[in-house]
Amino acid sequence: MRIEPRTVVVHIIAWTAAGVWFIPFMGVLVSSIRPTQEILGGWWSLAPFSLTLSNFSIVLFNELFPLILGMRNSLLVAVPATLIPILVGSLAGYGFARFSFPIRDYIFLFIVLLMAIPQMMVAIPMVGLISDLNLLNNLLSLVLIHSAWGLPWIILFMRNFFTQLPVEIEEAARVDGASDFGVFFRVVLPMALPAIASVVVLQFMWVWSDFFFALIMIQDTNLMVATQLIPRVAFGQYHKDWGLATAAVLLVMLIPILMYVFLQKYYIRGMIGWTVKG
Repeated sequence: MRIEPRTVVVHIIAWTAAGVWFIPFMGVLVSSIRPTQEILGGWWSLAPFSLTLSNFSIVLFNELFPLILGMRNSLLVAVPATLIPILVGSLAGYGFARFSFPIRDYIFLFIVLLMAIPQMMVAIPMVGLISDLNLLNNLLSLVLIHSAWGLPWIILFMRNFFTQLPVEIEEAARVDGASDFGVFFRVVLPMALPAIASVVVLQFMWVWSDFFFALIMIQDTNLMVATQLIPRVAFGQYHKDWGLATAAVLLVMLIPILMYVFLQKYYIRGMIGWTVKG
């Protein structure tokens, strides 16, 4: 069996990239399951090696900053901030893919350009707007912000996916008397499940991992999301505990990783939605 040089190079690059990502993860994992005094000289020092899960229980049920409360708050933000823009973005993406109307392309271009706006640029006016709505220190403010922030890329993603679907099926449904909404919800949306799964994974992970918007909108400890509590529970005023920090990081990573594992098949299939056509 002859092995192509190109195949060898690709494997070397792939395994090198995997190692670059895997080694830091191993450091986080090993540090989280060992007492702090054992990792002061570096997590790679394995003598002595004592296994403990106390770091996880400490960060989850910390008296001042319980991470389990932060994870609950993150779920209360991430779930609606994922479902709302998916529904709106799918409808808008389908409209851009299938219907013609004046200045459609210019509106679509404007929406795409919104993706280039950095978060820091809109922080001050956004705080002012949220303050006028009396939503500071309210999880609803994060739901609204993340829903609006995710719309441009979701519209682009879904529009590109819908352009790949055969129009004949939709035309057959219209011949049978289906309305435009009936075609979308009964025919198009079921075929778009792989793309929707991709959007769910990406949007949920981005909302779950957000720190910037949460930092400027939420100051109440009881309403802080998980990413806000990680530095507080691990790097308090009187201590710095890397064991607690790594345990907290692993717990926060667990939810999006599990989501990706369960939706992996659909996620990979749905990534065709990024293909630009026309």
